Amino acid sequence: MAAKKPVEKPLPFSDNVMKQVRSIPRGEVRSYAQVAIYAGRPGAARGVGRELKHLPGQATQVPWWRVIRADGTLAPPVAHEQAKRLRAEGVTVNEKGQVFRVVKKDGKA
Repeated sequence: MAAKKPVEKPLPFSDNVMKQVRSIPRGEVRSYAQVAIYAGRPGAARGVGRELKHLPGQATQVPWWRVIRADGTLAPPVAHEQAKRLRAEGVTVNEKGQVFRVVKKDGKA
């Protein structure tokens, strides 16, 4: 019988990212950079993206769709699904070709 791999405990950064993403209110968004700052690692926006990309089976428990790029656009691999989920929460998302952009509450893109 093969030995089971030990379950690795998530790093504190992972825990902090998940906590911060769960705290984003419904109908609001944060940038990857903002989540990194709130998670205690300014400058780790790419690390936030990596953590969200590799969510274990808890994808619905962590509202990953509320995290967007700093310029308001959605990442192409998940843009359609993300836009659908954001719109369901009342967030305005404009679509121009393959580019999806969240419209800020003041009406600016």
